[in-house]
Amino acid sequence: MIVLVGIALGGAAYWWLHQPLDLGPEPLELAIEPGTTPRGVARDVVAAGVKTDARLLYAWFRVSGQDRAIKAGNYEIPPGTTPISLLQKLARGEEALRALTLVEGWNWRQVRQALAKEEQLKRDSATLTDEALMAQLGRPGVAPEGRFFPDTYTYAKGSSDIALLRRAMHAMDRRLEAAWAQRATDTPLKSADEALILASIVEKETGKASDRGQIAGVFVNRLRVGMLLQTDPTVIYGLGEKFDGNLRKRDLQTDTPWNTYTRPGLPPTPIAMPGKAALLAAVQPEATRALYFVAKGDGSSHFSASLEEHNRAVNRYQRGQQ
Repeated sequence: MIVLVGIALGGAAYWWLHQPLDLGPEPLELAIEPGTTPRGVARDVVAAGVKTDARLLYAWFRVSGQDRAIKAGNYEIPPGTTPISLLQKLARGEEALRALTLVEGWNWRQVRQALAKEEQLKRDSATLTDEALMAQLGRPGVAPEGRFFPDTYTYAKGSSDIALLRRAMHAMDRRLEAAWAQRATDTPLKSADEALILASIVEKETGKASDRGQIAGVFVNRLRVGMLLQTDPTVIYGLGEKFDGNLRKRDLQTDTPWNTYTRPGLPPTPIAMPGKAALLAAVQPEATRALYFVAKGDGSSHFSASLEEHNRAVNRYQRGQQ
């Protein structure tokens, strides 16, 4: 009888361990705080909505020998989860991950706005000024514009937005360092920071990817001969929230630190987040005689080596004159 009872209990335990837990049709969210005991974890699982006996779960944790391996964190329990797969998830620390995409060409204001919309991120940066935030990231005195690499970043629910920004900042550090190491020997750029600034301009000016290298070449040519860069995105950046979508002649004449119509050389900071391709274009521009370019209306640009040719292209593509 003892043997039969043991076999029956073993069979029941095997069946229970391999049966999907009853948690309804939708995934459940489980938050395990640091310091929670295995018994407390079992209770938290039931409190999250899993319809089972917390004592059974706790017994399984103990018998498995992995009860002390359970990690704190935020988890998602999908339908079909068995007691075995649940413990594996908790012991491995397989937290539920969300994703935030920082888009190439975004400026810092847009990054702040994107962070504010992420309900699952802790908004630790919300009350910090730009200066205080950069100091906390270990970059005191550095402007945040352009310092974060545009990419998709995963994060666990409840993690800090500062931690995500730190990862994006280090990613930009690596990308910029790699690009600067590949710079052309005759570049007029004096530092990796200048490469980052130029790359941000190239990013904002490029409508068609195949034009990126030549656009960079135009700006490098202008830097070499001391011409004003005269790029509209820098003027728009300098206007900030005052820009209403319509760039006027008076805007081009309104001096700001970023207005490349009124000030020579590169602006003092990047104007957006450049991607990898823009970083490489800034340090390895396409060889060209062009000093001007104008948008053709289809995403591409027309490049000109002389002002006369450029004016004809402006008349054709911007004013509709043949």
